[in-house]
Amino acid sequence: MRINEVDDTEIFEARLVWRKMGKTVKRAVRCTSGRRKGRVVSKPSQCGAPIDFKKRLTLKKTKARMGARIARKARRAKKYNPLSRRVASLNKSVRFKPKRKNKSTSNRFPNRKK
Repeated sequence: MRINEVDDTEIFEARLVWRKMGKTVKRAVRCTSGRRKGRVVSKPSQCGAPIDFKKRLTLKKTKARMGARIARKARRAKKYNPLSRRVASLNKSVRFKPKRKNKSTSNRFPNRKK
């Protein structure tokens, strides 16, 4: 049995992040599930909202035509724009960190008695 068979409310998982909108920094959410997984949206309910295919195809065509130009502008902005740098530093604490295996003993001195 699945949870959606018992309860008809949708469950959306999202993490709070900061985003740049114009000349201001605002709070937003990054979708961790749903159709927009990985995308930053204003409300968690947008993570499972239906996709507008006309907008998707328009963006796909625009990126095919001007993708390199967009990438250059974005790279320059992220490097030099103070607001973009501030957003990056604010989101640094929220960034996903993969779990690493714990090495309790170092292998620098293999013959040492423990």
